Amino acid sequence: MPGALSRRSALSFLGAMAAAGGGGWPAAAAEPDTAAGPRPAPGPAPGPAARVDTLIGRMTLEEKVSLLHGAKDPLSLGQAGYTPGVPRLGIPPLRLADGPAGVRVARHATALPAPVLLASAFDPALAREYGRTIGREGRALGQDVLLSPMVNLIRTPYAGRDFETFGEDPLLTSQLVAEEIRGIQGEGLIAAVKHFALNNQEHERESIDVVVDERTLREMELPGFESAVRAGAGAVMGAYNKVNGAFACESGPLLTGVLRTDWGFDGWVMTDWHAAHSTAAALGAGLDMEMPDGEYFGEALRKAVADGAVPEAQVDRAVGRVLTVMDRFGLLDGGAPPRPGRDPGAGARTALKIATAGGVLLRNERGTLPLTGPAARSIAVVGPTGAIPFVSGGGSAHVVPDHAASPLETIRERAGEGARVDHALGEDVFGKTIPATALSPATGLEERKVAAGKSWTYDGTLTVDESDEWTFVLHFSGPPTGRPKVLLDDEELFPFRAGLGEYFTGGFVSTTPDGLAVRRTAVALTAGKHRLKVTAKGGSEGLAFRLRRTTSATRAADVAEAVRAARAAHRVVLFAYEDATEGRDRTTIALPGHQNALITAVTEANPHTTVVLNTSSCTAMPWLERTGAVLQMYYPGQEGAAATTALLFGDANPSGWLTQTFPVSDDRHPMAGDPRRYPGVDGREEYSEGIHVGYRWYDAEGVRPLFPFGHGLSYTTFAYAGLRLRRHGSGLEAAFTVRNTGRRAGAEVAQVYVGPSPDLPLTQAERALAGYRRVHLRPGEARTVTVRMAARTLSSWDTERHRWVLGTGPRTVEVGSSSRDPRLRGRIEVRHRG
Repeated sequence: MPGALSRRSALSFLGAMAAAGGGGWPAAAAEPDTAAGPRPAPGPAPGPAARVDTLIGRMTLEEKVSLLHGAKDPLSLGQAGYTPGVPRLGIPPLRLADGPAGVRVARHATALPAPVLLASAFDPALAREYGRTIGREGRALGQDVLLSPMVNLIRTPYAGRDFETFGEDPLLTSQLVAEEIRGIQGEGLIAAVKHFALNNQEHERESIDVVVDERTLREMELPGFESAVRAGAGAVMGAYNKVNGAFACESGPLLTGVLRTDWGFDGWVMTDWHAAHSTAAALGAGLDMEMPDGEYFGEALRKAVADGAVPEAQVDRAVGRVLTVMDRFGLLDGGAPPRPGRDPGAGARTALKIATAGGVLLRNERGTLPLTGPAARSIAVVGPTGAIPFVSGGGSAHVVPDHAASPLETIRERAGEGARVDHALGEDVFGKTIPATALSPATGLEERKVAAGKSWTYDGTLTVDESDEWTFVLHFSGPPTGRPKVLLDDEELFPFRAGLGEYFTGGFVSTTPDGLAVRRTAVALTAGKHRLKVTAKGGSEGLAFRLRRTTSATRAADVAEAVRAARAAHRVVLFAYEDATEGRDRTTIALPGHQNALITAVTEANPHTTVVLNTSSCTAMPWLERTGAVLQMYYPGQEGAAATTALLFGDANPSGWLTQTFPVSDDRHPMAGDPRRYPGVDGREEYSEGIHVGYRWYDAEGVRPLFPFGHGLSYTTFAYAGLRLRRHGSGLEAAFTVRNTGRRAGAEVAQVYVGPSPDLPLTQAERALAGYRRVHLRPGEARTVTVRMAARTLSSWDTERHRWVLGTGPRTVEVGSSSRDPRLRGRIEVRHRG
């Protein structure tokens, strides 16, 4: 096709990149991974192809271009993007919604658990059910394309979107993403897998140049995307970042060399929002659609075709890709297929099932859990997220649920009449009223309202009795740009900083229970008088705001209240939180605020304390040994409180396992001490750890994690026996017995890891996940489990031949309940088939 990047030119381009030190990788055919499911047909049947060609032939250039960029939706449903279609030819508009954990539109929807919690169940069937729920809801809510799932690996613990993806292992990610896509698209919603590729951090994500070698890219980051293509994903979203010097959304090696030539992808590629940087270069490289507007693919594209800078055949190619997918989903049959009605009840049941299955019991000592007998009748619930539901993270993953109970509600209901369930705040995230008497002239800064078009100003003094650190907390309605201006001693406390972090706020501490946005800032204040000036403008819709504060004295009082409650109770359930959102990374893996001090004080008062973590990713736990139990619930969705309560009381047996390694501290993980790896130096981020991502790095470096990949506890126990290994084609098969040796029914995830090949002259992982099986067993029940390891799983990417090479020779196989808990071990010779 004229203008297409041919295989030869792609290879020449990559060779030039490599010669220049850019670390490029040649395009090459990959050995198919049978575990990822059957590969779809390389193209549409002749009938649909002819129909698409006929439509393109009838379209004007302006109509073609209108399909290749976003536009304003005159009947917006609050979705992320829109293309208008061509009504005269029966081509309908497309509405595109965010959706990693539910459908994000201007209506209520089922708020599902974060994908990282889904992944913790190690259950592909559950991933398909998750996808079906989102797919049905997306169609019911008027959407055509879901901007999900996100399959970038968890590489750094600081990435702000770790909760939106699946984990640090490529095999697990590949299998889960394939099933979720099958679920989404089985309901008639087009899935746009994202972010292709290497968008593993939010820091400088719109410009960072990710430098990665060919083998690391192929073995670690790309398998999830390849699996999505094999599962039939209709669209791919390009990433913001650069890859080896070129923006991902105009990288011919990625978009044409890998995606289309190697994997046979026949859908369309769109940008992330505002991620386009060129017209001719991007279109020629394989980009098809710009979102959310047409800066480069609108008038600029029409002009480029008119001037002869872009062949119209390239436009036809991109339009054909979009229409081919639309036709596959029945959108060109004279109108979209009938939309189903919403079923909130079914959505809620799925959300509860997944949150319960994915909760990870990290620690359980001194019989702390489950809560039974007297322990279930005397409980202190501590923490702000104990009384206010923590449903989801922020940014494009935030969903407005139909409802969400608080853990305090569900725990009280479960404990029943006559039980004592008290609540102590412990950590005040929304601040306390500034006394009017501390202000001169005296005024109230609580529940201030400014009418539309009006202004309000306070200019006076704030008197501080003792030198202290104050945390000022501003609540306000409206957009970030319209918030009140607050100056203390002529320094602005909440300056507006342009960037996504201003707009993409978190799901709990950045929004008050009554829906106001929140900003915080800590200031060291000396005793005495300080000038305070507050200016607020009503804007077009008016403005409501509050200015509050916390101090050492208020924090100490909150902790003291929590300690009193802990001493008076038989058991303590302490809810700890950490907000995360698209647009900004974490700065530490420590809990925010003063929660570590709170947990230390409460566990000293009552060692039978369970810490429930509503956090986005791994967390440091300097207080771990003081606790009775720790339950990781991540962002659990609208049914998180019910799921958490079921696990606490033993109505459900914990059966989640970590899909990421938890480091001990900020200086004991793969990114520590090397800013070139993270956050990057001079706009350049180096994947110098190579294939040693996550648990592979801890093994290679001999570093002890806080909790290893695959770790998870149960209220019962399991025993493994009788490992039998045999060759299965060019792969392997492991068979063994798992027995429930405890008194409760429960689920175990048997994990199979394979060691390096002695025949490959490459650095290899000490162990790599090669398969797993989730098994439900009654007390005393035993079952033979068979796990097959595909040849691809036993292979490495050969950078000289640019293809997968089977790792032959004697290989060690370990079976156990985490990457650091081998129960069975064996060796077997791997050979080429025949």
